[in-house]
Amino acid sequence: MVQWTAFPHAGTYQHDAEGIRRAWTRLHAGDAEPLPVDPEVLRAWVLFHNGEFQQAHEVGLRAGGAGITVANKAACIYANYLEKREKARFELLLQAAERAEVQARKEPANPNAWYWQAYALGRYSQRISVAKALAQGLGGKVKEALERAIALQPRHADAHVALGAFHSEVIDKVGSLIGNMTYGAKKDTGLRMFEVALQIHPQSPIALIEYANGLVMLEGEKKLREAARLYAQAAALQPADAMERLDVELARTELAA
Repeated sequence: MVQWTAFPHAGTYQHDAEGIRRAWTRLHAGDAEPLPVDPEVLRAWVLFHNGEFQQAHEVGLRAGGAGITVANKAACIYANYLEKREKARFELLLQAAERAEVQARKEPANPNAWYWQAYALGRYSQRISVAKALAQGLGGKVKEALERAIALQPRHADAHVALGAFHSEVIDKVGSLIGNMTYGAKKDTGLRMFEVALQIHPQSPIALIEYANGLVMLEGEKKLREAARLYAQAAALQPADAMERLDVELARTELAA
């Protein structure tokens, strides 16, 4: 197996199993994943939160069951933030989407099976261009999966964020009229999704970042100052784990640009 690029702040986060149990509610305020019973799945989550994404992926896959969720999250976060090779990034995202789709068929009441399918396909769509992804029919699949995740777990903050991003990006690319008629994308719905996400998880850096992006896509230049404020708020947060560190660093990089 090809060695994944290391988390750039290796050693910063040194959670252990007991620490993860204690911090579980905070660490999973975004995805509402239940605390695992299987100790191997918990071990995979420890690795994930410490930024050891490849090991988390491998341990999660070996564990199976609930381990598929942590494997998919590790693959998707790594692919989105750290993988530099486009072909490898695409492979990781599409593999995660396929695993999540299989998981959703086996466990249709598992919100994160639907969410990680949507996330993987959504990030893949952004890379190939949203317009091309819509033409391939991926938009409907992403929207349906996110709506299913929210119906199953109304406090899934990350699914609200992703659905807000979906509405924003579709409208940004094809306009409000076609976006609504063809893909069911609505400006008010998109904005509401971001607001609900931040009500559920106000300390989420990615929710603040995506809300900022969505405001500019939906409202234009008049929202640039508000978007900058949201980016600054994200950049000022104290990350709880490796994933949040990547989000906060993204916000800081954008502010410095």
